[in-house]
Amino acid sequence: MGVLYFTRHGQTIWNVENKICGATDIALTDLGHCQAEALGRRIAEEGVPIDAILCSPLMRAADTARHIADATGLPLRVEERLREQNFGRFEGTPRDGAAFREAKACFVSRFGGGESMMQVAQRIYSLLDELRAQPDRTYLLVAHNGIARVVHSYFHEMTNEEYAAFGIDNCALMQYTF
Repeated sequence: MGVLYFTRHGQTIWNVENKICGATDIALTDLGHCQAEALGRRIAEEGVPIDAILCSPLMRAADTARHIADATGLPLRVEERLREQNFGRFEGTPRDGAAFREAKACFVSRFGGGESMMQVAQRIYSLLDELRAQPDRTYLLVAHNGIARVVHSYFHEMTNEEYAAFGIDNCALMQYTF
């Protein structure tokens, strides 16, 4: 039985401004860097049994992962499939906007040039299936809130409403068992 850890990147200015980051490459705030460094220290101090870190190529997740790797000495690899969902026309708009909430309820919507939730689930589920086939290795995935939803849905049955509402805090550490 394998174990997987997941964390969301540190804080960005668009998190503070309640905007959808999506595939837009937004940097960490000073607090975001501090959150990532603190998570790295926590993992090292608690001896969390992780073999390697896989991260999204977007700078907010990649920088978070680098801080964790620096604090723990763990090897780090960028995993393209962990990039955040492209929310098309909703990138940079309010996260709680009525039009976005409505569009998000349709899992096949590509948000006018973005990526559907079904497409995101396909790439994340394929990655998780690969990691599941390696029960002797424990990975930390460093990615995004949208990816956190998909990962959580892989391990837990959820309604569409629960899926849409699910989220984790910046640099929260989640543990899942295959």
